[in-house]
Amino acid sequence: MTESDISDSVIQDGRPAEQPTVTRLAATVERLSKEVQRAHATADGRALIEMAKGVLIERLRCGPAQAARQLDTLAEQAGVTTLELAADLVNQAAQDKVSAAVGQFLLSTATAGEPTAAVRLRTAESGLLAAGDTQRVAESVLEHAVAPLGAAAVAIWAAGTDASLTLVAFAGISPHEAQRWRYVPPGLATPARQALVNRAAQWIENLSEAGLPSIGHRGGGRAAIPVGAGGKLLGVLEVCWPQPLEAQPPQVHRQLEALAELCAHTLESDLAAVHASDRPDIADLVRLSDGLFDPALVLLPHLDDDGALADFRVHHVNTCFVDPAGRARGLIRGKLLLESYPMSASEGQLFERIEHVFATGETYRAERMTLTELVDQVPLTVSAALSISRHGDAVLMVWRVEDEAARLAALLQHAQRLGRVGGFEENAATGEITWSDQLFALHGLAPTADPIPLAQLPGHVDDADTEAVRRFLRTLLRYRRPASAAFRLIRPDGVIRHIRIIAEPVADAAGHLLAIRGAYQDISSQHWTEIALSATRDRLTHTEEHAAEQSRLARQLQQAIMPEAQPSTEAFGLRIAVRYQPTEQDHLVGGDWYDAIVLPSKKILVSVGDITGHGIAAATGMVVLRNALRGLAATGAGPGQMLTWLNLVAHHLTDNIFATAVCGLYDPQTQVLRWARAGHLPPVLIRAGRASSLPTIKGMILGAVAEAAYEEAELQLEPDDTLLLYTDGLIERRDRYLDDCVERLLAISAEFTGTLDDRLDHLLDGSDANTDDDTCVVGIQVSHGTAHDSA
Repeated sequence: MTESDISDSVIQDGRPAEQPTVTRLAATVERLSKEVQRAHATADGRALIEMAKGVLIERLRCGPAQAARQLDTLAEQAGVTTLELAADLVNQAAQDKVSAAVGQFLLSTATAGEPTAAVRLRTAESGLLAAGDTQRVAESVLEHAVAPLGAAAVAIWAAGTDASLTLVAFAGISPHEAQRWRYVPPGLATPARQALVNRAAQWIENLSEAGLPSIGHRGGGRAAIPVGAGGKLLGVLEVCWPQPLEAQPPQVHRQLEALAELCAHTLESDLAAVHASDRPDIADLVRLSDGLFDPALVLLPHLDDDGALADFRVHHVNTCFVDPAGRARGLIRGKLLLESYPMSASEGQLFERIEHVFATGETYRAERMTLTELVDQVPLTVSAALSISRHGDAVLMVWRVEDEAARLAALLQHAQRLGRVGGFEENAATGEITWSDQLFALHGLAPTADPIPLAQLPGHVDDADTEAVRRFLRTLLRYRRPASAAFRLIRPDGVIRHIRIIAEPVADAAGHLLAIRGAYQDISSQHWTEIALSATRDRLTHTEEHAAEQSRLARQLQQAIMPEAQPSTEAFGLRIAVRYQPTEQDHLVGGDWYDAIVLPSKKILVSVGDITGHGIAAATGMVVLRNALRGLAATGAGPGQMLTWLNLVAHHLTDNIFATAVCGLYDPQTQVLRWARAGHLPPVLIRAGRASSLPTIKGMILGAVAEAAYEEAELQLEPDDTLLLYTDGLIERRDRYLDDCVERLLAISAEFTGTLDDRLDHLLDGSDANTDDDTCVVGIQVSHGTAHDSA
């Protein structure tokens, strides 16, 4: 029934109507509920004022009435409410965690017309301390502390001894929702569980994106703060926001931590009452430990003066206890754990595990954990299976030192599984056969099947291997000597496995056969691997032969087109010499080329080039570009135009050829050299005892793009000038920059004073290049006495 419905029932035709009994009862319940809420709020505020009056009584040495009047007077003089002044007085007197949270949060949360953070926190504290149950605590936290921060609900969880969570109080959450979340079993990941396991506050911006189930709104923010006392986590305080939670300042974090600390007071009392009947008595835990066949300790928490967990005291050692250091049980009982076993405090060691179990209630188990202890200052390390569990306020720790025989048996079993090996023993007198578990799997038999006797083995192998198995049995059984054999085992499921068996007879002192012991090994993987390797070797041999044939053909083609050396020639007052030095490795046959010819126009074409890559493709590409350049030169075009056309050839008419080149056209009438380059090193000019590289002009590598333009340059040559055109195989080193290699070439060229042929031979002999590449050098020298005006 809505408010309008009630109004309609109360007023009809302008006259009061008779109220139904249910309506009057509902209105009475609502009015009483509001009065109870106001009474709770008033009581919380009154409790805070009473605490402040107590502070004044203690400091002013006055009576209660005088303290009340003094509180009102101070509040009036300060211009604040009595409640705000009371909170400030309690803060100054307490200097506790709540005071610290208030002091840092006060300015950022004080809003006109609203209680300050000091009033909210102290009011919440007074409500918590005065509350008779945890439900009242949850309501006070929501109303006085977190609702002003935008929170819509509060849940208080109690941690069980089995690491479960129980909802003991809530506010802002429907009873139906609370009933659904009454109990959270161990292992279910929730924000409260994460806070419990990590022993730290968990702040979640958006619960739906985090993928964690929890009580309350699914798409809002969450804060889960552990509630603990004396080193033991009692539960978790969870605060719910209806909308995604933005990053909160440190002051808000400290405020909620202070509230969680206050919740511990009531939660501890409630848990003590709830679990009083089912908490195991220490005497019962002692009797339980004495009934174990493994060493066990019963530990009780040891708190420092501030109530924080400092250590654990050994309350009892059971009858099976054996100290690693050889000390008697009486010397351990009653001592602190860290005093008796200081090495347990190492990071990741025993003490940290015990502390976690005591705080969270989670049982810790480890099949194998390394424990270290000092014996006469010498570290002693043992491996043990370990179990640590909390029982009320006590911790039971049970361990079992790893038996060496069991460890070796497990290691042997592991090795057999990895090596696909199974062992057997066959008693010669009784015929009893013992197989390892791996052997049943190897034969494709169920673990409950009967083992196959050695005498029946020939009936389970491939027909082609029967004779080999029989020879193995004769050697073993008749001649009493160790034997081995390899055969193909046919399993019941039709699968064929390649098996190797090795066995030896066991005889007594008189030479009588007692048993046969041995092992089967599945070598199927090895067999097929050997076959695959054999096939691979055959393919590699064929590939190597094919590569060698390709290299041989490439070398023959290269030598046919480009002889390694030829005598120098003279034409129109120009001496021309060339040198070609191929790499010594056949598989690295390259595509370097050179050319020097007299054209029909009486001009002289000189060029060098370098095809990328090696082998037959590089050699054939060299032939294509070299011959194409010769044909283009017959058109009478200049070097730049010829390289433009040659780029079209490389890009469109060949199969992915990339090359660098230098092309020069010398006119004997004018002694002018016109030249162009396509990504190649510029020529070197030697004049009057000095060597220099020609200026670098623009020109892209051949074949890279469909269309490219190449810049031309002119060089006026003089008598005795020498020009060197070369490929990078002459100078390049892997451990040196290319510019440094060029500088070395210039230095060597400037120092030499011999003939042109001797100069080229000197360059090749003195080269320190280490790239295993071909080398081409073309040298042209203007004859002495030839001058431009005499032409």
